[in-house]
Amino acid sequence: SDIPLITLYIFLPLNMPARSAAVAANSSFSLYPECPPMGLETLKIDDFQLHASTTKRYGLGAHRGRLNIQAGLYEDDLYDGAWCAGRDDPLQWFEVDARRLTKFTGVITQGRSSLWSSDWVTSYKVMVSNDSHTWITLKNGSEDLIFSGNREKEIPVRNIFPVPVIGRYIRVNPRSWFNSGNICMRVEILGCPMPDPNNYYHRRNEVITTDNLDFRHHSYKEMRQLMKVVNEMCPNITRIYNIGKSHSGLKLYAIEISDNPGEHEAGEPEFRYTAGAHGNEVLGRELLLLLMQFMCQEYLSGNPRIRHLVEETRIHLLPSVNPDGYEKAFEVGSELSGWSLGRWSNDGIDIHHNFPDLDSILWEAEAKKWIPRKMFNHHVPIPEWYLSKNASVAVETRALIAWMEKMPFVLGGNLQGGELVVTFPYDKTRTQGVSREPTPTPDDHVFRWLAFSYASTHRLMTDASQRVCHTEAFAKEDGTINGASWHTAAGSMNDFSYLHTNCFELSMYVGCDKFPHESELPEEWENNRESLLVFMEQVHRGIRGVVRDLQGRGIANAIISVEGIGHDIRTAADGDYWRLLNPGEYRVTARAEGYSFAIKKCEVGYEMGATRCDFVIGRTNLSRIKEIMEKFNKQPIRLPVRQLQARRSRARRLGT
Repeated sequence: SDIPLITLYIFLPLNMPARSAAVAANSSFSLYPECPPMGLETLKIDDFQLHASTTKRYGLGAHRGRLNIQAGLYEDDLYDGAWCAGRDDPLQWFEVDARRLTKFTGVITQGRSSLWSSDWVTSYKVMVSNDSHTWITLKNGSEDLIFSGNREKEIPVRNIFPVPVIGRYIRVNPRSWFNSGNICMRVEILGCPMPDPNNYYHRRNEVITTDNLDFRHHSYKEMRQLMKVVNEMCPNITRIYNIGKSHSGLKLYAIEISDNPGEHEAGEPEFRYTAGAHGNEVLGRELLLLLMQFMCQEYLSGNPRIRHLVEETRIHLLPSVNPDGYEKAFEVGSELSGWSLGRWSNDGIDIHHNFPDLDSILWEAEAKKWIPRKMFNHHVPIPEWYLSKNASVAVETRALIAWMEKMPFVLGGNLQGGELVVTFPYDKTRTQGVSREPTPTPDDHVFRWLAFSYASTHRLMTDASQRVCHTEAFAKEDGTINGASWHTAAGSMNDFSYLHTNCFELSMYVGCDKFPHESELPEEWENNRESLLVFMEQVHRGIRGVVRDLQGRGIANAIISVEGIGHDIRTAADGDYWRLLNPGEYRVTARAEGYSFAIKKCEVGYEMGATRCDFVIGRTNLSRIKEIMEKFNKQPIRLPVRQLQARRSRARRLGT
């Protein structure tokens, strides 16, 4: 009875000799299927399940010993980048309580996330227990098995056990560490819960999806194939196209979902989701692949909500802005890509922050009082230097800009990862040299509503009891934040979209784990599905209409101004426009070059559906005169020479 239960549960192949077992023990190779991560990184394992022998200080406690956790810029007493032992000796340990019998198959370790310190564990032992008192150390024959740890602080190292072990508790016991550093580590445990026929351990917060979708990670080729399958299932409402190529020549594929794919319908707003600008932030890419499958299936089954969205909106989904970066992360897999492998384009550019900094141009013009005489408060032009071939602009960024200029998008979201928050412009602080301060746009109220529409319908973003991903408690701020309040970033896609086009763009950070294990995808889909749909529906909030001339023709490029909001938008090629606004009464002006202006009161209600607000404007007398003068090559109007000569000779004959 003194024999601990755990010894009964070490799996050994019946015909495996001891020498073979020892060989297997020294490698990361195993004859057994590998279990998925238990969820230290995804926060499925809560803080109360993590324990340690000693702790250097609270901010370096066991609760911080999670794979890929980030310390942030300000390493402090609350939020640091690892578990660090209070003493550096071989008696230290980091422990995970699985809260149920679990088959453990491996451990992944990282050093400490820090700008200032270099701390990592170079070797360790692993122990398991059923009661946290009696511990069994994994063996290599009769010797304790020692696993090789990290050689630097960021690249994760995975060790698969030669044979799986079963227990409730697992400990990692550091044996050696970097000689200029301390015992610090970030950990993920690979483990499968054992069968539970009596449902004794039923997890109250377990999320199960009923959607029949392809829940796995897709290579570039598989992504293209999946898009093709969706297109073949729903040929009448989908179209696949590409917006350009990546640095290595991979096409940047998008799928359009609309009742008239391939054409802009006057009066119908255009919406976009993009993902994967940072190639290692994989969850957004998979969510868009799931979304296109879901919308196709639901449309075919007659779901009225999806049918309405498809019939009233032209939707564009671009799942992989940076396929080159994705392939790098995909190659090493979800747990081993670390925090940044594949983030940048092939030529080392952060695509999301590679747009021209139009904020500075606008703010300088405002300071010089150039608006509206010399410059508009919207559609700020791209500076010439940025357009030159020598500018360090990624080909992917140039492709995005051309696409954004071509399509009359009204609303967009770019899906990112590594946090749980929605950010909105401006992303750059107005005060130079300040790293974070609120920097609102003239449309701040609208942006706050748009951000909240996503965050409040997400399963976790506004849950105040949800533990912070890294260092910021965004749930206390309703799961949203002004980008510049978080950290300043010049040249973001969000600011560029707002200042250069009509489109209001926000960033959705859809999960703490940038590259979740395949087994997490169904739950992540459930976390985000409603938010993805609700945010799309917001494109129908505000006012819409057409600006026409007296003959009933649409006027392109007419300016729509709303009194009290210092940011205008313009009409599309057919004279149609959409202006996102919160409920209220607005005084709206439509004007175009060469036309008189018109003013209307337009009311936005609380129910969904934009208020119709059309304008008819006539040509000004001055513009008519100019047009006639242009016809005559800008010369004063005069009769042809022959007619003048005939008149003169007739007058002479009559003696006048």
